[in-house]
Amino acid sequence: MSQPTAPPGYDDRNPLYPPPAGGYHAGHPGGYPQPPPYGGAYPQPGGYPQPGYPQPEGYPRPGGYPQPVPPMPTVPMNFGDDYGGSGGGVPIQITDWDDKKVRHTFIRKVYSIISLQLLVTVAIVAVFTFVDPVSTFVRRNIAVYYSSYAVFLVTYLVLVCCEGPRRRFPWNLILLSVFTLAMGFMTGTIASAHNTKAVLLAMLITAIVSITVTIFCFQTKVDFTSCTGLFCVLGIVVMVTGIITAIVLSFKYIYWLHMLYAAIGAIAFTLFLAYDTQLVLGNRKHSISPEEYVYGALKIYTDIVYIFTFLLQIVGSRD
Repeated sequence: MSQPTAPPGYDDRNPLYPPPAGGYHAGHPGGYPQPPPYGGAYPQPGGYPQPGYPQPEGYPRPGGYPQPVPPMPTVPMNFGDDYGGSGGGVPIQITDWDDKKVRHTFIRKVYSIISLQLLVTVAIVAVFTFVDPVSTFVRRNIAVYYSSYAVFLVTYLVLVCCEGPRRRFPWNLILLSVFTLAMGFMTGTIASAHNTKAVLLAMLITAIVSITVTIFCFQTKVDFTSCTGLFCVLGIVVMVTGIITAIVLSFKYIYWLHMLYAAIGAIAFTLFLAYDTQLVLGNRKHSISPEEYVYGALKIYTDIVYIFTFLLQIVGSRD
């Protein structure tokens, strides 16, 4: 009996009538013949090499085809350019954001203290200037000035040189309050020796200069804190000039020398105000620690008061 040369018809493959045990094709026992090989140089299915992917053991491969393996991601996941509100595709830096919040809180605290100090000082100056009995008493008793100067110098040195009292609450605020009162009495005593118009004009110019310098320091890219050595030299020049002027004026009053020293002092402390303001603002080469809010307020307040006293000497004196 000859073997058929083609697969049986559809009816012969009915599962109710299984194929004979010998199969329909010699060499393919119990099944149908394999499809013809692929044309070209492609290997037979099921014979692909698997580079780098070991085959799982224990599971048969139906038909010899490999199971698909999901690829590993090669690019990190991104949540978008504005994720978290950073904007511009720049990721949020939690540390930087915390530092900015701390610095902003520090700036508000410093300028709140300065505002209270200036209010107290202006009130004392107003009493010493506009109340005639007080003004007359202060001018006749110079000991008030020297006593307030001694308190000012002691509290200033303690706050500047001693880090413990400067950072320890409530001693830092107590010392700062005593310092503010002492400097207010000093300024009021100086103002009592000048006429009312000169005091008001000096206050107005001081306010304009202080606000202008503060706004300039907020906006400018010039870093005054990088010129620390220059400001040290400037401070030494002002101190030496003041000593020489005091010695010369104690023997003979020289108007132009007095005005020259007052002008140098006003310019120098305006620059010091810019320097100390940038120390408080931060984001410069040098900055004040957020824990030093008393020290920051002390520096800026002192600069403003010295600008006022030097301008007061330039504007005029009591007749």
